[in-house]
Amino acid sequence: MARIEHIKQRLDNWGMWASRGEGGATGYATRSILAVDVWARGTYNGNVIPVFEGEAMETDRAITALKETRPQLVRTVIGYHLNNWGVSELAHRERCKPSTIHARLGLADQAIDQWLSDRDREREQARRRVAGSFPT
Repeated sequence: MARIEHIKQRLDNWGMWASRGEGGATGYATRSILAVDVWARGTYNGNVIPVFEGEAMETDRAITALKETRPQLVRTVIGYHLNNWGVSELAHRERCKPSTIHARLGLADQAIDQWLSDRDREREQARRRVAGSFPT
C-alpha cells in the first residue's frame, strides 16, 4: 500500500518533535537513543531541522486516537518514525513480513488522514455555527 506523502511528512515531523522530548502523549518512549545527538543540536548535516509544534501535537493526538482500536499501526508508526527502525527491523520485531510493515504504514497514513479530515470538518462546522449565531 502506497504512503500518503503529506501524512508521511507530518509523521516525520512528529517523530522529530517526539524524539526531542517535546511530546509523547502516546505513552511510548519519547526519545530515540540514536537521534538524541542530532535532535539536541537541532541540525543534521549542517541543515536546521524544522519542527512545527502545532502540527506535531495534532499528529500526536491522531496517533493516540488509534491506540485502542489499531495498536499494531501505532507500534509500526512509532517504530518507523520515532525509533528510526527500518522496515526489516520492524518486521523482525513484529514477527511479520516487510510487506506487512509497508501495508501497516499505508493504513496508518490513511487512518491519520481520515482523523485529521474529520477534525477539520468538525472545526469548520463549529466555525459556521458561531458565525451564524451573530446577527448580520
